[in-house]
Amino acid sequence: MLWCLLGGSALALLIAAINHKNSSLCSGLAVEINEGGKANFLDKGMVTEILLDGGIKDLRDKKMASVNIQKLENLLRKNPWIQDVQLYFDNNQILKVRIQERQPIARLFTVSGMSFLIDSSGMQLPLAAHSVFNLPVFTGYPDQKFGLHKDSALNQQIRNLSVFLSRDPFWSNQIQEVHIISDQTFQMTPLIGNQVIEFGDGSDYENKFHHLFVFYRKVLTQIGFEKYTSIKLAYSGEIIATRKQGFISKTDSIQAHRNVMEMIRLAQKMESDTGKIREIKPLERNTETEQNLKSYDLPEEKENTAELNSKHQKQQ
Repeated sequence: MLWCLLGGSALALLIAAINHKNSSLCSGLAVEINEGGKANFLDKGMVTEILLDGGIKDLRDKKMASVNIQKLENLLRKNPWIQDVQLYFDNNQILKVRIQERQPIARLFTVSGMSFLIDSSGMQLPLAAHSVFNLPVFTGYPDQKFGLHKDSALNQQIRNLSVFLSRDPFWSNQIQEVHIISDQTFQMTPLIGNQVIEFGDGSDYENKFHHLFVFYRKVLTQIGFEKYTSIKLAYSGEIIATRKQGFISKTDSIQAHRNVMEMIRLAQKMESDTGKIREIKPLERNTETEQNLKSYDLPEEKENTAELNSKHQKQQ
């Protein structure tokens, strides 16, 4: 009987506390975006305006029980930039609004000329008027809207490549554009070098980028970036490079070599600054990748400038 009496008393106190809280008046509104971090697409004023349109005008005069939190959450979720939202009243009767923004991973251009952003979940996002991001660019997308075909292998490959490129400091700087060919394979345009990278489809993309990096490290930085017109990665475990015919500028190749070395050093610095660790499956043991390359592994620039200029004049 004593335990029943204590349990009933506790339940009564709990019900009384809930009724008191529900009958209390709201004391304010507090909006938090990205856990207090930088807001890229929304601001507190925009969120407040959406809530006001949803019927919470004169919030301080409303009883907490009269605020339909579920309705307001659903209203906020209609905004394409909001990935997750939580509304609740704290102990001070303040309505807390916690929002997590979507983060774009790529910009797509369709064959008809339309352009939009996508996030890692495949959500299509409008272009942000006041925000500028360094994102992978895909051109030649065949549909007017991303995700029309939920089981599309192309959409999944675009998402995989976008996440990889946006997170890798070396390749995010080196790959300028990814063009989608009519057979749904990818053709990439690098920042340094005039080669066209024929990537094939998006399968096994980590190993393909690993092979390409080894080719950069072992071949192009040694013999020059202007000696090849195309690099094919379409075949598993193979790289097929097409040589350029005619005169090749040694000076341009040396400068391209230096540029790539600087990009590698910059990528190393970004890795150490951010502390990001990514697991890349190596093709064989003890191989160099863009993740484990150290500064002492970089080839030294031992070429004598005067000697190179002399060779260049002889070639001319």
